[in-house]
Amino acid sequence: METRVAGASGEVIIGHDLPTVLIGERINPTGKKKLAASLREGDLSVVREEARGQVAAGADILDVNVMITGVDEVAMLPRAVEAVAGTVDVPLCLDSHNVRALEAALQVCPGRPIINSVTGEAASLETILPLVKEHGVPVIGLTLDDTGIPADPAARVAIAHLIVERAAALGIPREDIIIDCLTLALGANTNAGLGTLEAVRLVKRELGVNQTQGASNISHGLPNRLWLNGVYLALAIEAGLTCPTVDAAQVRFAALAADLVLGRDDYAMRFISAFRQAEGASAGA
Repeated sequence: METRVAGASGEVIIGHDLPTVLIGERINPTGKKKLAASLREGDLSVVREEARGQVAAGADILDVNVMITGVDEVAMLPRAVEAVAGTVDVPLCLDSHNVRALEAALQVCPGRPIINSVTGEAASLETILPLVKEHGVPVIGLTLDDTGIPADPAARVAIAHLIVERAAALGIPREDIIIDCLTLALGANTNAGLGTLEAVRLVKRELGVNQTQGASNISHGLPNRLWLNGVYLALAIEAGLTCPTVDAAQVRFAALAADLVLGRDDYAMRFISAFRQAEGASAGA
């Protein structure tokens, strides 16, 4: 099961038993005062800065999100997409629930981006999936519906099945569906990690599709988040996560280490190469 995405001149393949693909999460104004302020001012310099930083840190794909109060998303998302595409040459993930904003961004986005996202909610299925079909691009499916995010892993998997089935009915191939079983904070529920990991395993077993998650949500409100995020990410990759949405600068080595342990890095070449690059950058700083 391989999902193919592309930028202006390069392709990224997401798949089980392939190296983990990192979707850089930093171009998102939630909790980032500097980025939020710049977007409200119509200034895209911080967006470009974050794009360069995430690619340098090892991100393979960049998520682009401009959803914040005071910003016209329909106007700003395509501008941000053009700014990122003009700064780095990696595939993009267009992050919005606004169909008009997504349509505008798709018009200017090079290559084959991902739409982020559709949910199991009736309105989302009815509006986002036809857009996915029209443009022939992959889509991330969130395992929530009109009642919210189920606590039960089996209920989340049922929503994943629904999204895949509704997509298939429109002629969208299964390999173009990326499921997000949704990471919840351990600080609010000690068993949240176990539940999500079980959902990931079930989705892999029953549907075989690629999977993403905003992995850092697991540590929200807790100390020493970097360690917790890295450990959780490694466990999730083993369970079936193939393209996590993360801050590449913080967890790239956790992903590389997981790939190495899982036999996805022949002779540890990717791990060693990344270490030498990081060591060289540190020495030159």
